[in-house]
Amino acid sequence: MAFEPPQRLVRALGETAPDGDGWLEKLPEAARQAVALSESTVDRVQAPGGRTSLVVLVRRMDGMPAVLKLAPPRFRPEAERAALAHWDGLGAVQLLEGPQTAGALLLERLHPDVSVRSLAEAKALLEAAGTLRRLWVEPPAGHSFESVADRTERQAAAMRATAEARPETAALVDAALAARTDLLAAPPEHRLLHGTFRQSKVLAGERMPWLAVGPDPVVGECAFDLARLVRDRVEDLIASSSGAATTRRRVKRLAESLELDQERLRGWTLFRAVESGLRALRVGRPRDAELLLEFAGWL
Repeated sequence: MAFEPPQRLVRALGETAPDGDGWLEKLPEAARQAVALSESTVDRVQAPGGRTSLVVLVRRMDGMPAVLKLAPPRFRPEAERAALAHWDGLGAVQLLEGPQTAGALLLERLHPDVSVRSLAEAKALLEAAGTLRRLWVEPPAGHSFESVADRTERQAAAMRATAEARPETAALVDAALAARTDLLAAPPEHRLLHGTFRQSKVLAGERMPWLAVGPDPVVGECAFDLARLVRDRVEDLIASSSGAATTRRRVKRLAESLELDQERLRGWTLFRAVESGLRALRVGRPRDAELLLEFAGWL
């Protein structure tokens, strides 16, 4: 079978590595090897798929449906493997046993076309938050997961550089960086976090109604993880005349539902929205940048 990467993946990889890194060229052969090693047969490549990996729906020798996921090294697939192994199916997709090649994960198959976004907004937020809560566990002893402080320091450096080139963003960047400094001074807990959690990362399953997929794990405080969920469906928020008020209510309700400090959640939501907006500017997605920075201004 030809393992043609979906165009969504090709475009996204072009944004993160505009000069190329050779991974896409090697992908067809890597996928064939991973399928052979896992002793699976291919149903189909999932399309449009994600922005960081190729997802292949397969069947194991016993007929069990599974997923083979292949990602470039820059998206830390081995960290994802370690996090999924530690969660062991609690709130997250199950990592399956068997021979696996570097950069390839063999996973329990969920319903890839049914995410929590299919629910009404209020119900979707409730189910997503409940799923996220189950992932917040103590990290394993001797772990090598990146910390929130280290990840956001890299992001902060890129934000400062973008603000210098685009002075109109400087006020928001200053506010976001100040929030980060305050938040890192005394984090209330250190938990294993999903790292890139949002509604589309929660898929319907068989053994549990909803399970998280696609983590970019990091260790830090829970409010950092929840912050990305606050801005879900940002297009709808921006289009609404009550978007700013709805956002503030969402911060309050999510913080209360998961027993987190509301101001800490607001601060991390601000930082992550500004960081994402500036990143969108850098890779040539001005409309996304406009939405995210307008959202950040409400906080």
